[in-house]
Amino acid sequence: MVSLDNAMRRQVFSLPELIKQQYEDLEPKTRKLLATPEIFSIQRIILTGCGDSYAAGLATKHIFELLTGIPTEVVTSIELARLYDKKQLGFSPNNPFVIAVSHSGNVARVGESIERANKYGAFTIGITSNRESYLGKASQRILDVDVPAFEPAPGVRSYLVSVLSLLLLAIRFGEVRGNYTMDEAMSYRADILEQADTLEKMLPSIDDSISALASKWVEMEAFDFTGIGFDYAAAWYGHAKIFEATGKYAMHVNTEEWLHLNFFMRNFDKIGTVMFANSTNPGFSRAKEAIKYAADDLGRPTLVVSDLQPSEFPKSCTVVATPKTSNPITMPLTQFVPVALLSGNIAELIGEVDGRGTKDNWSFAQDGNAVKQSEIIID
Repeated sequence: MVSLDNAMRRQVFSLPELIKQQYEDLEPKTRKLLATPEIFSIQRIILTGCGDSYAAGLATKHIFELLTGIPTEVVTSIELARLYDKKQLGFSPNNPFVIAVSHSGNVARVGESIERANKYGAFTIGITSNRESYLGKASQRILDVDVPAFEPAPGVRSYLVSVLSLLLLAIRFGEVRGNYTMDEAMSYRADILEQADTLEKMLPSIDDSISALASKWVEMEAFDFTGIGFDYAAAWYGHAKIFEATGKYAMHVNTEEWLHLNFFMRNFDKIGTVMFANSTNPGFSRAKEAIKYAADDLGRPTLVVSDLQPSEFPKSCTVVATPKTSNPITMPLTQFVPVALLSGNIAELIGEVDGRGTKDNWSFAQDGNAVKQSEIIID
Protein backbone atom coordinates (compact mmCIF):
# COMPACT_ATOMS: atom_id res chain seq x y z
CA MET A 1 0.00 0.00 0.00
CA VAL A 2 1.40 3.39 -1.02
CA SER A 3 0.96 5.89 1.81
CA LEU A 4 -0.90 9.07 1.04
CA ASP A 5 0.93 12.34 1.50
CA ASN A 6 -0.70 15.38 3.08
CA ALA A 7 0.02 18.09 5.62
CA MET A 8 -1.66 16.28 8.52
CA ARG A 9 0.41 13.18 7.83
CA ARG A 10 3.58 15.24 7.76
CA GLN A 11 2.63 16.81 11.07
CA VAL A 12 2.04 13.34 12.54
CA PHE A 13 5.47 12.14 11.41
CA SER A 14 7.05 15.15 13.11
CA LEU A 15 5.58 14.21 16.51
CA PRO A 16 8.36 11.97 17.90
CA GLU A 17 10.91 14.77 17.59
CA LEU A 18 8.36 17.31 18.80
CA ILE A 19 7.74 15.33 22.00
CA LYS A 20 11.45 15.35 22.82
CA GLN A 21 11.90 19.03 21.95
CA GLN A 22 8.83 20.19 23.85
CA TYR A 23 9.60 18.06 26.89
CA GLU A 24 13.01 19.68 27.22
CA ASP A 25 11.41 23.11 26.96
CA LEU A 26 8.29 22.62 29.08
CA GLU A 27 9.40 20.31 31.88
CA PRO A 28 11.59 22.93 33.64
CA LYS A 29 8.96 25.61 33.02
CA THR A 30 6.27 23.59 34.77
CA ARG A 31 8.56 23.20 37.80
CA LYS A 32 8.94 26.96 38.16
CA LEU A 33 5.44 28.12 37.29
CA LEU A 34 4.00 27.95 40.83
CA ALA A 35 5.53 28.15 44.28
CA THR A 36 5.03 25.24 46.68
CA PRO A 37 2.53 27.12 48.91
CA GLU A 38 0.49 28.01 45.82
CA ILE A 39 0.28 24.37 44.76
CA PHE A 40 -0.79 23.34 48.26
CA SER A 41 -3.50 26.02 48.29
CA ILE A 42 -5.36 24.59 45.28
CA GLN A 43 -8.74 23.13 46.25
CA ARG A 44 -10.37 22.81 42.83
CA ILE A 45 -9.08 22.91 39.26
CA ILE A 46 -10.95 24.09 36.17
CA LEU A 47 -9.59 23.29 32.72
CA THR A 48 -10.99 25.40 29.90
CA GLY A 49 -10.50 26.06 26.21
CA CYS A 50 -12.22 25.79 22.84
CA GLY A 51 -11.89 23.18 20.11
CA ASP A 52 -8.73 21.08 20.43
CA SER A 53 -7.83 22.93 23.62
CA TYR A 54 -11.07 21.74 25.17
CA ALA A 55 -10.21 18.18 24.07
CA ALA A 56 -6.82 18.51 25.79
CA GLY A 57 -8.70 19.27 29.00
CA LEU A 58 -10.83 16.16 28.53
CA ALA A 59 -7.63 14.14 28.00
CA THR A 60 -6.13 15.23 31.33
CA LYS A 61 -9.09 15.83 33.66
CA HIS A 62 -8.94 12.37 35.24
CA ILE A 63 -5.13 12.55 35.27
CA PHE A 64 -5.21 15.71 37.39
CA GLU A 65 -7.57 13.99 39.82
CA LEU A 66 -5.52 10.78 39.94
CA LEU A 67 -2.19 12.52 40.45
CA THR A 68 -3.19 15.46 42.63
CA GLY A 69 -6.30 14.31 44.47
CA ILE A 70 -7.87 17.67 43.58
CA PRO A 71 -11.42 17.74 42.14
CA THR A 72 -11.08 18.82 38.50
CA GLU A 73 -13.65 20.06 36.00
CA VAL A 74 -13.49 20.61 32.26
CA VAL A 75 -15.64 23.64 31.47
CA THR A 76 -16.22 25.10 28.02
CA SER A 77 -15.05 28.68 27.73
CA ILE A 78 -18.51 30.00 26.88
CA GLU A 79 -19.93 28.41 30.04
CA LEU A 80 -17.12 29.74 32.20
CA ALA A 81 -17.46 33.20 30.66
CA ARG A 82 -21.24 33.52 30.69
CA LEU A 83 -22.88 30.84 32.88
CA TYR A 84 -20.56 29.55 35.62
CA ASP A 85 -21.80 30.52 39.09
CA LYS A 86 -19.70 33.50 40.19
CA LYS A 87 -19.96 32.32 43.80
CA GLN A 88 -17.81 29.36 42.76
CA LEU A 89 -15.15 31.69 41.32
CA GLY A 90 -13.24 32.82 44.39
CA PHE A 91 -14.93 30.56 46.94
CA SER A 92 -11.63 30.73 48.88
CA PRO A 93 -8.43 32.72 48.26
CA ASN A 94 -7.00 31.96 44.81
CA ASN A 95 -9.58 29.28 44.13
CA PRO A 96 -10.53 27.69 41.87
CA PHE A 97 -7.32 27.27 39.93
CA VAL A 98 -8.26 27.93 36.31
CA ILE A 99 -6.01 26.68 33.51
CA ALA A 100 -6.93 28.04 30.07
CA VAL A 101 -5.40 26.61 26.91
CA SER A 102 -5.18 28.47 23.61
CA HIS A 103 -2.28 28.11 21.22
CA SER A 104 -2.86 31.50 19.59
CA GLY A 105 -4.16 33.10 22.77
CA ASN A 106 -6.52 35.25 20.71
CA VAL A 107 -9.73 33.21 20.96
CA ALA A 108 -12.21 35.75 22.33
CA ARG A 109 -14.16 33.38 24.57
CA VAL A 110 -11.07 31.92 26.25
CA GLY A 111 -9.74 35.37 27.15
CA GLU A 112 -13.18 36.48 28.30
CA SER A 113 -13.53 33.44 30.58
CA ILE A 114 -10.19 34.25 32.23
CA GLU A 115 -11.12 37.90 32.72
CA ARG A 116 -14.33 36.86 34.45
CA ALA A 117 -12.53 34.27 36.59
CA ASN A 118 -10.04 36.96 37.67
CA LYS A 119 -12.85 39.37 38.52
CA TYR A 120 -14.34 36.98 41.08
CA GLY A 121 -11.10 35.85 42.71
CA ALA A 122 -9.93 32.75 40.87
CA PHE A 123 -6.24 32.03 40.21
CA THR A 124 -5.68 31.92 36.45
CA ILE A 125 -2.99 30.43 34.25
CA GLY A 126 -2.82 30.67 30.47
CA ILE A 127 -1.05 28.08 28.33
CA THR A 128 -0.25 29.86 25.08
CA SER A 129 2.44 30.58 22.53
CA ASN A 130 1.68 34.31 22.59
CA ARG A 131 2.25 36.36 25.74
CA GLU A 132 0.96 39.46 23.98
CA SER A 133 -2.37 37.83 23.09
CA TYR A 134 -5.67 38.42 24.86
CA LEU A 135 -5.17 35.29 26.98
CA GLY A 136 -1.53 36.15 27.63
CA LYS A 137 -2.39 39.58 28.97
CA ALA A 138 -5.45 38.47 30.94
CA SER A 139 -3.85 35.51 32.78
CA GLN A 140 -2.12 35.92 36.13
CA ARG A 141 0.57 33.42 35.08
CA ILE A 142 1.67 32.16 31.69
CA LEU A 143 3.11 28.82 30.67
CA ASP A 144 4.90 29.76 27.47
CA VAL A 145 4.79 27.16 24.72
CA ASP A 146 7.20 27.52 21.86
CA VAL A 147 6.15 25.21 19.05
CA PRO A 148 8.46 25.42 16.02
CA ALA A 149 6.72 26.60 12.86
CA PHE A 150 5.37 23.92 10.54
CA GLU A 151 3.12 23.83 7.52
CA PRO A 152 -0.51 24.43 8.53
CA ALA A 153 -3.06 21.66 8.94
CA PRO A 154 -5.93 20.91 11.33
CA GLY A 155 -4.24 20.82 14.73
CA VAL A 156 -1.92 17.88 15.29
CA ARG A 157 1.29 19.32 16.72
CA SER A 158 -0.51 21.99 18.74
CA TYR A 159 -2.86 19.41 20.26
CA LEU A 160 0.02 17.20 21.37
CA VAL A 161 1.76 20.17 23.00
CA SER A 162 -1.44 21.17 24.82
CA VAL A 163 -1.84 17.65 26.24
CA LEU A 164 1.87 17.50 27.15
CA SER A 165 1.70 20.86 28.95
CA LEU A 166 -1.26 19.81 31.07
CA LEU A 167 0.23 16.39 31.75
CA LEU A 168 3.49 17.89 33.01
CA LEU A 169 1.59 20.29 35.26
CA ALA A 170 -0.43 17.44 36.75
CA ILE A 171 2.74 15.43 37.43
CA ARG A 172 4.36 18.43 39.09
CA PHE A 173 1.37 19.25 41.30
CA GLY A 174 1.09 15.67 42.55
CA GLU A 175 4.82 15.50 43.20
CA VAL A 176 4.86 18.72 45.26
CA ARG A 177 1.80 17.66 47.25
CA GLY A 178 3.60 14.44 48.21
CA ASN A 179 1.18 12.07 46.50
CA TYR A 180 4.14 10.05 45.19
CA THR A 181 7.91 10.15 45.43
CA MET A 182 10.22 12.17 43.24
CA ASP A 183 11.39 8.90 41.70
CA GLU A 184 7.82 8.01 40.75
CA ALA A 185 7.33 11.46 39.27
CA MET A 186 10.46 10.99 37.20
CA SER A 187 9.18 7.61 36.00
CA TYR A 188 6.04 9.37 34.70
CA ARG A 189 8.22 11.90 32.90
CA ALA A 190 10.48 9.19 31.50
CA ASP A 191 7.41 7.45 30.10
CA ILE A 192 6.63 10.59 28.11
CA LEU A 193 10.03 10.47 26.44
CA GLU A 194 9.76 6.73 25.83
CA GLN A 195 6.58 7.38 23.87
CA ALA A 196 8.57 9.50 21.42
CA ASP A 197 10.82 6.55 20.59
CA THR A 198 8.00 4.00 20.56
CA LEU A 199 5.81 6.16 18.32
CA GLU A 200 8.68 6.67 15.89
CA LYS A 201 9.09 2.89 15.54
CA MET A 202 5.35 2.26 15.21
CA LEU A 203 4.45 5.08 12.82
CA PRO A 204 5.24 3.22 9.56
CA SER A 205 2.91 0.39 10.55
CA ILE A 206 0.17 2.75 11.77
CA ASP A 207 0.52 4.76 8.58
CA ASP A 208 0.19 1.70 6.33
CA SER A 209 -2.90 0.46 8.17
CA ILE A 210 -4.63 3.82 8.11
CA SER A 211 -3.76 4.45 4.45
CA ALA A 212 -5.37 1.14 3.51
CA LEU A 213 -8.43 1.88 5.64
CA ALA A 214 -8.83 5.41 4.26
CA SER A 215 -9.01 3.97 0.74
CA LYS A 216 -11.87 1.71 1.86
CA TRP A 217 -13.62 4.42 3.89
CA VAL A 218 -13.41 7.23 1.35
CA GLU A 219 -17.12 6.85 0.52
CA MET A 220 -18.27 6.87 4.14
CA GLU A 221 -21.06 9.37 4.69
CA ALA A 222 -20.53 9.82 8.42
CA PHE A 223 -18.26 8.86 11.32
CA ASP A 224 -18.88 7.79 14.91
CA PHE A 225 -16.14 8.13 17.53
CA THR A 226 -16.47 6.50 20.95
CA GLY A 227 -14.35 6.29 24.07
CA ILE A 228 -14.41 6.24 27.87
CA GLY A 229 -12.42 8.45 30.25
CA PHE A 230 -8.95 9.15 28.82
CA ASP A 231 -10.11 7.50 25.59
CA TYR A 232 -13.04 9.88 25.21
CA ALA A 233 -10.74 12.82 24.52
CA ALA A 234 -9.32 11.01 21.49
CA ALA A 235 -12.88 10.37 20.29
CA TRP A 236 -13.69 14.08 20.66
CA TYR A 237 -10.51 14.97 18.80
CA GLY A 238 -11.33 12.50 16.02
CA HIS A 239 -14.74 13.96 15.28
CA ALA A 240 -13.24 17.47 15.22
CA LYS A 241 -10.62 16.48 12.64
CA ILE A 242 -13.24 14.92 10.38
CA PHE A 243 -15.13 18.22 10.40
CA GLU A 244 -12.04 20.34 9.80
CA ALA A 245 -10.24 18.15 7.29
CA THR A 246 -13.05 16.49 5.32
CA GLY A 247 -16.26 18.44 6.00
CA LYS A 248 -18.17 15.17 6.51
CA TYR A 249 -20.69 14.39 9.25
CA ALA A 250 -19.22 13.14 12.52
CA MET A 251 -20.17 12.57 16.12
CA HIS A 252 -18.40 11.87 19.39
CA VAL A 253 -20.06 10.03 22.25
CA ASN A 254 -18.96 8.08 25.30
CA THR A 255 -19.10 4.35 24.76
CA GLU A 256 -21.94 3.73 27.17
CA GLU A 257 -24.16 6.31 25.48
CA TRP A 258 -23.33 4.80 22.09
CA LEU A 259 -25.09 1.67 23.30
CA HIS A 260 -28.10 3.72 24.35
CA LEU A 261 -28.34 5.90 21.24
CA ASN A 262 -26.02 5.76 18.24
CA PHE A 263 -26.37 2.11 17.35
CA PHE A 264 -29.98 2.80 16.27
CA MET A 265 -28.83 4.72 13.18
CA ARG A 266 -29.70 3.28 9.79
CA ASN A 267 -27.34 3.10 6.79
CA PHE A 268 -24.74 1.81 9.22
CA ASP A 269 -22.67 0.41 6.37
CA LYS A 270 -21.86 4.06 5.51
CA ILE A 271 -20.86 5.04 9.06
CA GLY A 272 -17.16 4.68 9.80
CA THR A 273 -17.10 3.69 13.47
CA VAL A 274 -13.94 4.40 15.45
CA MET A 275 -13.75 2.91 18.94
CA PHE A 276 -10.95 3.56 21.39
CA ALA A 277 -10.16 0.65 23.71
CA ASN A 278 -7.17 1.22 25.97
CA SER A 279 -6.59 -1.97 28.00
CA THR A 280 -5.74 0.00 31.17
CA ASN A 281 -9.02 1.92 31.05
CA PRO A 282 -11.46 0.95 33.85
CA GLY A 283 -14.18 0.98 31.18
CA PHE A 284 -12.33 -1.44 28.89
CA SER A 285 -14.78 -4.33 29.33
CA ARG A 286 -17.63 -2.10 28.17
CA ALA A 287 -15.60 -0.95 25.18
CA LYS A 288 -15.05 -4.58 24.13
CA GLU A 289 -18.79 -5.24 24.37
CA ALA A 290 -19.58 -2.21 22.20
CA ILE A 291 -16.98 -3.23 19.63
CA LYS A 292 -18.52 -6.70 19.35
CA TYR A 293 -22.02 -5.23 18.85
CA ALA A 294 -20.77 -2.73 16.27
CA ALA A 295 -18.60 -5.05 14.22
CA ASP A 296 -20.24 -8.48 14.55
CA ASP A 297 -23.91 -7.82 15.24
CA LEU A 298 -24.45 -4.65 13.22
CA GLY A 299 -21.73 -5.17 10.66
CA ARG A 300 -20.55 -1.58 10.91
CA PRO A 301 -17.18 -0.74 9.35
CA THR A 302 -15.16 -0.55 12.58
CA LEU A 303 -11.72 0.72 13.47
CA VAL A 304 -10.41 -0.13 16.94
CA VAL A 305 -7.57 1.96 18.33
CA SER A 306 -5.94 0.04 21.16
CA ASP A 307 -2.71 -0.98 22.82
CA LEU A 308 -3.73 -4.64 22.36
CA GLN A 309 -3.23 -7.08 19.52
CA PRO A 310 -5.95 -7.66 16.87
CA SER A 311 -6.65 -11.13 18.28
CA GLU A 312 -8.38 -9.45 21.24
CA PHE A 313 -11.14 -8.09 18.99
CA PRO A 314 -13.59 -9.35 16.32
CA LYS A 315 -11.90 -10.41 13.09
CA SER A 316 -14.06 -8.02 11.07
CA CYS A 317 -12.46 -5.00 12.77
CA THR A 318 -9.42 -3.11 11.66
CA VAL A 319 -7.21 -2.83 14.75
CA VAL A 320 -4.49 -0.20 14.91
CA ALA A 321 -2.05 -0.32 17.79
CA THR A 322 -0.79 2.76 19.59
CA PRO A 323 2.20 2.89 21.97
CA LYS A 324 1.82 0.74 25.07
CA THR A 325 2.86 2.94 27.95
CA SER A 326 4.37 2.06 31.31
CA ASN A 327 1.89 4.38 33.02
CA PRO A 328 -1.72 4.73 31.80
CA ILE A 329 -1.67 8.48 32.41
CA THR A 330 0.60 9.11 29.43
CA MET A 331 -1.64 7.25 26.95
CA PRO A 332 -3.44 10.40 25.71
CA LEU A 333 -0.18 11.79 24.40
CA THR A 334 -0.18 9.58 21.28
CA GLN A 335 -3.56 7.85 21.26
CA PHE A 336 -5.03 10.38 18.81
CA VAL A 337 -2.47 9.74 16.06
CA PRO A 338 -4.47 7.18 13.99
CA VAL A 339 -7.50 9.47 13.66
CA ALA A 340 -5.33 12.42 12.63
CA LEU A 341 -3.90 10.26 9.85
CA LEU A 342 -7.35 8.97 8.89
CA SER A 343 -8.80 12.48 8.58
CA GLY A 344 -5.89 13.81 6.56
CA ASN A 345 -5.88 10.81 4.22
CA ILE A 346 -9.61 10.90 3.51
CA ALA A 347 -9.42 14.64 2.83
CA GLU A 348 -6.58 13.97 0.40
CA LEU A 349 -8.53 11.24 -1.39
CA ILE A 350 -11.67 13.34 -1.86
CA GLY A 351 -9.72 16.50 -2.75
CA GLU A 352 -11.03 18.49 0.20
CA VAL A 353 -9.34 21.66 1.46
CA ASP A 354 -8.82 22.21 5.19
CA GLY A 355 -11.54 24.34 6.68
CA ARG A 356 -13.20 24.57 3.26
CA GLY A 357 -10.47 27.08 2.45
CA THR A 358 -12.53 29.69 4.36
CA LYS A 359 -14.04 30.63 0.99
CA ASP A 360 -17.57 31.18 -0.27
CA ASN A 361 -20.08 30.47 2.52
CA TRP A 362 -17.21 29.90 4.95
CA SER A 363 -15.46 33.20 4.25
CA PHE A 364 -16.65 34.67 7.57
CA ALA A 365 -14.12 32.35 9.29
CA GLN A 366 -11.10 33.72 7.40
CA ASP A 367 -8.09 34.31 9.70
CA GLY A 368 -10.08 32.86 12.58
CA ASN A 369 -12.36 35.89 12.69
CA ALA A 370 -15.41 33.85 13.74
CA VAL A 371 -13.73 32.99 17.05
CA LYS A 372 -11.35 35.90 17.50
CA GLN A 373 -13.71 38.79 16.80
CA SER A 374 -16.63 38.64 19.21
CA GLU A 375 -18.28 40.96 21.72
CA ILE A 376 -16.64 40.66 25.13
CA ILE A 377 -18.97 40.72 28.13
CA ILE A 378 -17.59 40.50 31.66
CA ASP A 379 -20.51 40.08 34.02
